[in-house]
Amino acid sequence: MGVRSFLGGGVIGAAAVALGAWVHMHGLPPEISAYLPAEMRAGQTEATPAAPAAPATPATAAAPAGRVEKGNLVMEEIPAIPAAVTDALLQYQNARAASFQSWAPDGGILIRTRFGETFQIHRLSGPMMARTQLTFFNEPVAGASYPRVSGAPGFVYAKDTGGDENFQIYYRDEAMGREYALSEPGTRNTGGAWSHDGKRIAWSQQTKDSPVYKVMVADVADPATRKTVFEREGAWSAIDWTQDGSKLLLINSVSVAEDHLYVLDLASGELTEINKSDDKIAYVTARFTPDGQSVITALDAGREFLTLARIPVAGGDITWLSSDIAWDVEDFDLSPDGTLIAFSTNENGLSKIHVRRLADGAQVRTPDLPLGIAGGLSFDPEGKHLGFTFSNSQSSGDVWTFAIETGELTRWTASEVGGLDTTKFIVPELIAYPTFDEVDGQKRMIPAFYYKPAKPGPLPVIIYIHGGPESQERPGFTTTYQYWLNELGIAILAPNVRGSTGYGKTYVSLDNGMKREDSVKDIGALLDWIATQPDLDASRVMVYGGSYGGYMVNAAMTHFSDRLAGGVSVVGISNFVTFLENTSGYRRDLRRVEYGDERDPEMRKFLEQISPLTNAAKISKPLFIIQGANDPRVPASEAEQMLELVRKNGGAAWYLLAKDEGHGFQKKSNRDFQNAAVVLFLKQNLLGETMTQ
Repeated sequence: MGVRSFLGGGVIGAAAVALGAWVHMHGLPPEISAYLPAEMRAGQTEATPAAPAAPATPATAAAPAGRVEKGNLVMEEIPAIPAAVTDALLQYQNARAASFQSWAPDGGILIRTRFGETFQIHRLSGPMMARTQLTFFNEPVAGASYPRVSGAPGFVYAKDTGGDENFQIYYRDEAMGREYALSEPGTRNTGGAWSHDGKRIAWSQQTKDSPVYKVMVADVADPATRKTVFEREGAWSAIDWTQDGSKLLLINSVSVAEDHLYVLDLASGELTEINKSDDKIAYVTARFTPDGQSVITALDAGREFLTLARIPVAGGDITWLSSDIAWDVEDFDLSPDGTLIAFSTNENGLSKIHVRRLADGAQVRTPDLPLGIAGGLSFDPEGKHLGFTFSNSQSSGDVWTFAIETGELTRWTASEVGGLDTTKFIVPELIAYPTFDEVDGQKRMIPAFYYKPAKPGPLPVIIYIHGGPESQERPGFTTTYQYWLNELGIAILAPNVRGSTGYGKTYVSLDNGMKREDSVKDIGALLDWIATQPDLDASRVMVYGGSYGGYMVNAAMTHFSDRLAGGVSVVGISNFVTFLENTSGYRRDLRRVEYGDERDPEMRKFLEQISPLTNAAKISKPLFIIQGANDPRVPASEAEQMLELVRKNGGAAWYLLAKDEGHGFQKKSNRDFQNAAVVLFLKQNLLGETMTQ
């Protein structure tokens, strides 16, 4: 399941909680993906496979006929965007959001928000006070953190280039007025844990083509002290230190269903596994108790949901701390003195915050939050306040705190939303529809969020499919959805098909291996359900998704093209074999656990058989393919080969590539154009409108 990092670029694992925040995955509506960290939770035998094709380099290859370049954008078949489209989008595209990053030593906070092209780090000295921008880059900053000690002289932050996810870690020494890199150029650096004295950090280092992870340690005052303290294949990350700084808590993520916790003795190099078991166990981060004798974590050992627990380091019985709650614990933080634990649970996609005393489990008063999504929980250095980010369908992401003693809730930011009246934004209804198989003699029900415009039907429909696949659709703030709803009159159905997190470990495993297309069948069942709804127009349905959701779009277009008006595939997988062969080496093994190992002849045959590229001739409706040239997860070659084959088969396809983006667009100008082009695609192919300048 993996672990939350103090840096936005530093999440190891295959599940879907990033910075403890609300969960979509790679293919998010652009304004959401931009204010979440650049790296979300995503992962990372005997035939002699054919040599994989080299990943395409569309920015430098000879341009195909009809390909047009405008700045960093490369496009094919996209008509000129009428002013009526761009003007109508303007307010929606200028909504902002802020996410909690860290408590500052002066009692203020660090936040991540955008006031220009990219998201940067800002500091607030107090609630609703003026924001002071601290970083000024053309590239977005992924996350930032002070150590949790009084008088800390500086903070660390992470940044990549062009969406390549090769994050570098920097330290800003505010006391001395200097700034420098702590990580090694040419590497990818993720994760992050401050030592309790605030002098050292530990993080993970990888290189693009290697499955080896190194755990690095450095004194932030002297980058020359950087050294490797651990090195091994697999996804490893340092997540905590003992109080005396002699040991590190490491997590090794194998898949969404399997992690392992270890203690690394820095002096001897001895590695000791905690809670060793023959069963597959998923964890959500972990923290040492102040005495170093136990760890606090959330795990699913012997149960369906991730449950908070205390585990003795030396072995012994697990003490369960939240077994009264039959939902996943998605995020938690331990107070500096170890007496309190704050945690959030994911209950049908909505967050609930709890604070309990560790000694006896007694509940501490917490504020009444409206229905929404909370994450990034963090105690201040005195353990008197808890900071977090909160959003819902009618409220942009903003930063809040509450006082532990009184439960008083304080809002620190009020992000502008382009002058829109968000009280008119549509709040979704949680529905469930029957699919093809049964559970205990009854049809399995698939949960979905249904956004319905305030206009009479029958309505056109977008089926929005989240990425991951180990992720979850949740009702957060998205102006993309609200524009489709309020301005275009399109209904949205956002299902959590099998394989989604949030509904127990049995549900998340229902699409593994040879069961991959069962999740596609869930989309077919949703089309059946739409056909029974008098308010929905089954003849006007389009699929939209990113990353794994992009694969689902491509697959749905091959299976149900006769029932669809078209599809929008953002950074989507087109062939599982070429994807696994060309994705970055540091994450390949994690993806093989989920999708299957392409080196096994039987699995390779199956993956080729079900891949959308193999079945592209069945696509008879327009497809819009969107891709980042620097994507380390789903290489641009996946988009290029899908585009080529659809065109070869006589199909209609639009194409948009950003040369300065990776796994999804983060720069505002690129996102704005993407949004406008998608709207034009919807108007022409879903709504049947003819657009003119």
